[in-house]
Amino acid sequence: MIRLLLSATFLLVLGCAIPAERVPLRPLPENGQVLPYAELLTRVRAQTSAANEAFYLDHWNDLEDMAKGIEQTSRFLSKAEEVPEKNRKILQEVTTDLGKSAQKLRDAAAAHDVKRTTEALQQINAKVRDLRLTDESNNLLKKG
Repeated sequence: MIRLLLSATFLLVLGCAIPAERVPLRPLPENGQVLPYAELLTRVRAQTSAANEAFYLDHWNDLEDMAKGIEQTSRFLSKAEEVPEKNRKILQEVTTDLGKSAQKLRDAAAAHDVKRTTEALQQINAKVRDLRLTDESNNLLKKG
């Protein structure tokens, strides 16, 4: 009985120590439907976070894939529905810049260039931050 309890405790501790793997985001269908802004914003934030993590771990191939995903999501964001008024004014410019920065990231990751990768990730993080929802939009999402 004690062995069973110790084994269960060990497995529980081991299970808590293993970091959860990220669920990879599937590419969006290029001829798919227009998606809501909040959904795409959540997606690009997750992709940006995963790109940062891949960079810190020197997973260059994963970083290239994340850059491709960010580039694709930026195209979808430019056509999103349910865009908050504040974001409508800046959407085209920011998504264009986001796509360009994602291309820079992809090129830098392919070259394993740490300095250019860092610069591209900084640009991407700034653009994603510019796209964030306002407090009013966040309240609407929580209610809906």
